[in-house]
Amino acid sequence: MKAYKNMTKEELQQLQKELSKAFEDVKGKGLKLDMSRGKPSQEQLDLSMGVLDMISSETNCKAEDGVDCRNYGDMEGIPEAKKLMADMMDTKPENVIVCGNASLTVMFDTVSRSMTHGVCGSTPWCKLDKVKFLCPVPGYDRHFAITEYFGIEMINIPMSESGPDMDMVEEYVSKDASIKGIWCVPKYSNPQGVSYSDETVRRMAALKPAAEDFRIYWDNAYVVHHIYEEEDKQAKLLDILSECEKAGNPDMVYEFASTSKVTFSGGGISAVAASPKNMEYIKKSMTIQTIGHDKLNQLRHVRYLKDLEGIKAHMMKQAASIRPKFQAVLEALDRELSGLEIGTWISPLGGYFISFEALEGCAKAIVAKCKEAGVVMTGAGATYPYKKDPKDSNIRIAPTFPTAEELKMATEIFIICVKLVSVEKLLEAK
Repeated sequence: MKAYKNMTKEELQQLQKELSKAFEDVKGKGLKLDMSRGKPSQEQLDLSMGVLDMISSETNCKAEDGVDCRNYGDMEGIPEAKKLMADMMDTKPENVIVCGNASLTVMFDTVSRSMTHGVCGSTPWCKLDKVKFLCPVPGYDRHFAITEYFGIEMINIPMSESGPDMDMVEEYVSKDASIKGIWCVPKYSNPQGVSYSDETVRRMAALKPAAEDFRIYWDNAYVVHHIYEEEDKQAKLLDILSECEKAGNPDMVYEFASTSKVTFSGGGISAVAASPKNMEYIKKSMTIQTIGHDKLNQLRHVRYLKDLEGIKAHMMKQAASIRPKFQAVLEALDRELSGLEIGTWISPLGGYFISFEALEGCAKAIVAKCKEAGVVMTGAGATYPYKKDPKDSNIRIAPTFPTAEELKMATEIFIICVKLVSVEKLLEAK
């Protein structure tokens, strides 16, 4: 196909006319389609219904240490749940606290605790003149929302195919004591699906921060979320906790994970993993905040998933459900947009998103056009701090939630909008 930038003004005008008609046709159908969030589909949720059958009124509700899960006790989580989450996160049970259904809550609490009470005895951030976080971009909008909520200044760090630009990270962290953290989604990053290379993980673990209370916020949300094959057939992500220990920085990281997209988004379990020093500091406030999280839900999950092999087997069922959707979107992008030079995209091996880079200055217009035609996308700019994409080019596509037919229609509309907005952008320069 001929690249749009190589077309004459007359060719572009003719194409604009054809695309405008196609757009008006789909707009007239009055569709209501949603590709805005990375939500599991009903089919995916149905795969986990057995979780609900693990406990009934006839069930023995005692954990392996004898604690009755209906009662208080085991504030860090029942032993078998600590082991399950530790194995999923590739760390040791003694490093893990099992929490409620959302790791986002744990991340929010961790930042909040640092603001009001500091980090392991350091000055509370609220008493400092300036607090900053490094934010690999494009990245996870809810991470950025947390730091923005607390008035923390966010600094963009470009992503590459091996992770964040570590030269920039090292430069910032080593020279600026007001930088207190970095957000990371190290496996199948949101939205690009990038997995950090061994070198990136090791350089991250070996950082020499100017701030004693600097922490890596290692959100391992998609650690078992493969689309095509099991992790042992792919490059395995290095364990950040052990790498930090090797580098002499055992306290520099908090790792987070959950089963939100393994079982039920609204009824999973989450965990934080950290060094003994960090664990003690977390527990100091947690014992005031709660007497314990939902141990019955922890018990249900352990009895259903059993162990790491059980998680892997379950996630292959999840992969079989979402793989055709990712393939359908990617095949349509390849078929309709390859060679036109109006967009690029990454074919992820795991995670929940496809990251699309439109022509500079086009993302907001494309998303607005999609909405006009009945397709709701993630807001343009959402993958950047303050919702400000400096190039106005990144769009996050979330294929999992719609049905196959809805996804097909939504993708067709998205492609029409990409083409139409790109043509209009190029015509402006003619």
